Amino acid sequence: MGDAAACAAGIEKVEADLGPVEVLVNNAGITRDAMLHKMTPEQWDDVIRVDLGSMFYMCRPVIEGMRSRGFGRIINISSINGQKGQMGQTNYSAAKAGVIGFTKALAQEGARKGITVNAIAPGYIDTDMVRHVPEKVLQSIIAQIPVGRLGMAEEIARCAVFLAADEAGFITGATLTANGGQYITG
Repeated sequence: MGDAAACAAGIEKVEADLGPVEVLVNNAGITRDAMLHKMTPEQWDDVIRVDLGSMFYMCRPVIEGMRSRGFGRIINISSINGQKGQMGQTNYSAAKAGVIGFTKALAQEGARKGITVNAIAPGYIDTDMVRHVPEKVLQSIIAQIPVGRLGMAEEIARCAVFLAADEAGFITGATLTANGGQYITG
């Protein structure tokens, strides 16, 4: 996802096999955690390239087709840590905050062409990435979630299905926060 040519080639293959992309969900995310004073340029660059750059690499090849057809749904996956920040994740928090800014800007560009662009900011979800967190740290995270559990990937998928639906055509530039009440934003 951090390679522009590979993203473009993947989209070309999808469009050749299945037709034009009408709904795009940008869900790339990696972590290379370190406190900033110990973070290497490679840790910074890897996360920014994959978590933020991939959105440009995926949207750019499909946006013209969406504009010409007068329809498109782009759903970008941000993170609770892009909304509130997270110690030891300046790179990840910056990238996921950038996802929200990218979403708002592209929503304004696409609105008159029938394209909605929204973000989902999940909290801690039961995924491989979260399962690699040390157990003691994971339990302290869960203790901060008012619903008392990690979210499920299916819950985030339902958010994406909603935002992709025709009935969500008036929603654009929004960030749907799904974090079990851990971080409440207005």
